[in-house]
Amino acid sequence: MAASMSFPCFLVFFLGFCLVGSVESKDFHELYQPSWAFDHFIYEGELLKLRLDNSSGAGFSSKNKYMFGKVTIQMKLIEGDSAGTVTAFYMSSDGPNHNEFDFEFLGNTTGEPYSVQTNVYVNGVGNREQRLNLWFDPTKEFHSYSILWTRRHVMFLVDETPIRVHSNLEHRGIPFPKDQAMGVYSSIWNADDWATQGGRVKTNWAHSPFVTSYKGFEIDGCEAPAAGDVARKCSSEGEKKYWWDEPTISELNLHQSHQLVWVRAKHMVYDYCTDSARFPVTPAECVHHTHRHY
Repeated sequence: MAASMSFPCFLVFFLGFCLVGSVESKDFHELYQPSWAFDHFIYEGELLKLRLDNSSGAGFSSKNKYMFGKVTIQMKLIEGDSAGTVTAFYMSSDGPNHNEFDFEFLGNTTGEPYSVQTNVYVNGVGNREQRLNLWFDPTKEFHSYSILWTRRHVMFLVDETPIRVHSNLEHRGIPFPKDQAMGVYSSIWNADDWATQGGRVKTNWAHSPFVTSYKGFEIDGCEAPAAGDVARKCSSEGEKKYWWDEPTISELNLHQSHQLVWVRAKHMVYDYCTDSARFPVTPAECVHHTHRHY
């Protein structure tokens, strides 16, 4: 199933270089492997289902690590009363000073909106939560969720609509994740100590098993070598140009900017940048992030 990025290399004659990616696939077993609770995996043709019950959740991880690019998974989230549950889709590096980009889908009581929380860890420090209510019911159909990671920003997308952009502000002295290769992960687990209404609504195990369904697995990034200079291998130097380093990718276009404004205005319910109780001094990146002013 593996294929190179769709930018055609025959354009090299005209452009002087070839835009490349590393991996693009829709086959789970080629890109991923179960990481825990193997007996809670259900395979149905192209579909993968992860099951949560009162004995265990489940999770999987990518077989390789990557530097920059785009990862996408299509998911149909837990139907019915899913209060207390969390389905996570994220990228993360290893170690105590790790970088991490999180999607966390927070279960709800029947009839309440499904929330998605995003977070960004840089050098082991998180506390950058944003939360929004999705503008559709994610339990009825599959929707795509993507993380686009470039040297310029980290972008979270839902059905290709940007819901969050974390910009590189190193010129302001603010660290940005760009030097640690990251794996791709997903899991389903019980988090009723905090997930639904701050932990006030607990998981009702009478409604288990809780099931999240997956398909459309895609990773299009620079596969990091097991050893060697990862930063050099995954940089657009010389004749090798990665598509995510192109200016049209590393900046929001006008349509994306308008979409982001709409998401923030209509659907965001929590932003750490405006939580003065937690952060009496506004976090530095919140002051300088230009997307807050679109």
